[in-house]
Amino acid sequence: MKKSLVIFYAIIIYAVAELMWWGYMLVKLNPSRTGMIMGEGSMFVVVFLIGAYFLHKSMNKEQKLQEQKKNFLLSVTHELKSPLASIKILLQTIQKRDLTKAQVLNFIDKSLLDVERLDDMVENMLLASKIENRSYTFPKAEFNLSVLVDSIVNRLQISKCDCNQQIINAEIEPKIEIIGDKFALTSVVTNLVENAVKYSNPCETVNVKLFEKEGKIHFQVADHGIGIADNEKGRIFDKFYRVGSEDTRNTKGTGLGLYIVKEVLDKHQASIKVKDNRPAGSVFEVVFA
Repeated sequence: MKKSLVIFYAIIIYAVAELMWWGYMLVKLNPSRTGMIMGEGSMFVVVFLIGAYFLHKSMNKEQKLQEQKKNFLLSVTHELKSPLASIKILLQTIQKRDLTKAQVLNFIDKSLLDVERLDDMVENMLLASKIENRSYTFPKAEFNLSVLVDSIVNRLQISKCDCNQQIINAEIEPKIEIIGDKFALTSVVTNLVENAVKYSNPCETVNVKLFEKEGKIHFQVADHGIGIADNEKGRIFDKFYRVGSEDTRNTKGTGLGLYIVKEVLDKHQASIKVKDNRPAGSVFEVVFA
């Protein structure tokens, strides 16, 4: 890609130089038509430079996309290897050691959590692919959103603290019904809650709220994590985009989660906003009209 940019700039410089030279020659041959030659030449240069600017912008965008795809593949590889390695170690421990029934059940539970993590990631990639190819139809039916959010919160209620305390504080108004694609909205809730947990420090509380107000359904996820800079808030829903730089980022991910969230909510005529939490962190608020 860098070679292409060098060639592109070289062609631009050559073309402008040639244009100026031919302009000079024409003026020299026809001094009486200097005004017309300068006017038409200037117009051509302006159009040429505008075209070159947009082409340059397009090439830069393509280069960034290629870099994001490369980082995505590296992230997916890491995301796949981590739970697989964990499952392998747990199963090998069960196989080779004489464990109590309680220990075996504990290891099986941990393995199942890693399997669910892998399943979520695969579902994300499949859904993102279908959305991009416009092959997903978003079948809608009425279902209980309260039950859905509660089940996802319970599944993701993984303690990262030695004191085994819960890190997700949920306030879910019961019996909230909605018409939508249950599978796709499951991905929305899962991605938002998982992100909040992922970008929070151990033992930091994540607050999840679901309530109805003035005829609209509100779903909020608030964390006390690293937060999102103002200049990145408008880009976090882009495909493959991740907060921070590859050199400084510590949290792993694929960059698909928030892209899926935005695409799914657009299909449900729902809005999502992100704002700063106090004193630190972010708040994502989804509103279903």
